Amino acid sequence: AGRRVHGAVHPEMGHVRIPRDPGDPFPGACPYHADCLEGLASAGAMRQRWGVPPEALPSEHPGWELEAHYLALGLAAVVTVLSPRRIVMGGGITGQPSLLPRVRARLRDLLGGYPRSAALADLERYLVAPALGERAGVLGALALAEDALVTPRARGG
Repeated sequence: AGRRVHGAVHPEMGHVRIPRDPGDPFPGACPYHADCLEGLASAGAMRQRWGVPPEALPSEHPGWELEAHYLALGLAAVVTVLSPRRIVMGGGITGQPSLLPRVRARLRDLLGGYPRSAALADLERYLVAPALGERAGVLGALALAEDALVTPRARGG
């Protein structure tokens, strides 16, 4: 508990395969699997699909609903497989203020009341933006580096 999980290779949620929306003609941006999160829902995919950077799309643009749908599909897989206590969703496209509430609403629909958990009862506290904002990635990397340096010494290494 409280430790990161590492398998045979680096974990990459971006390549989780998700069902393509039947109304989405976009072929996908991922060179490995067109219909994965990265291929359908990354900032690069949004840029290719709509012809402009995501930050140039107004909040009422239909692309944000599609984005929320795809992200919620990926998060539903994470919730049912890993059962995290909380999900922190950051990155470039999450700067769109309307996205996180849309993802929460779509996630609620997709989960359909499963799994039953007090944590999932309040999605506004369960699926959150990083408290450190845009600094979260850099500070997280520093924390991992510090952990890598400190842990071997603590074990007598």
